[in-house]
Amino acid sequence: MANDDASASGGTTGDGTQMVSVPKLENEIFYDLSSIHPLSEFDEVNFLDLLEHSLSLSVAEKKRVVDAIPTLSQFQVDELHKVFEDEREEFKKLLAKEGDVIRDLVIKAKEGWDQLRNIYLDEQREYEKQNADAEKMNELQHLLDEADDSK
Repeated sequence: MANDDASASGGTTGDGTQMVSVPKLENEIFYDLSSIHPLSEFDEVNFLDLLEHSLSLSVAEKKRVVDAIPTLSQFQVDELHKVFEDEREEFKKLLAKEGDVIRDLVIKAKEGWDQLRNIYLDEQREYEKQNADAEKMNELQHLLDEADDSK
């Protein structure tokens, strides 16, 4: 991982409203999911910060981006990064006229990121449960095989 700071960067929204820094532990699942990308090199923390604070992407679209990270080419990562940076700049330009709307979008983006985190945590718990169930099945099968062999 490119950065081991205690928290992800927050910054301001441009109207002076402080974006809340998210402790690294809260975003750990995103860092884990984005840490494997053999086809490209990029700063995962910065990329995820841009994605998290994107005001135009839905939760489903952000999930598709995170899910695709391992398969993205360098060109695709660079283009996404550029799009996210451009989006941030365009919203900053609109702050003077549309501050209230943008503030609402920032709140919605925060809620969406929390929702996405919960989706991944649920998926992780389900995966762990399936692995535990499969391990129990293997143990039971092994015990049955041993019982058959002892006859």
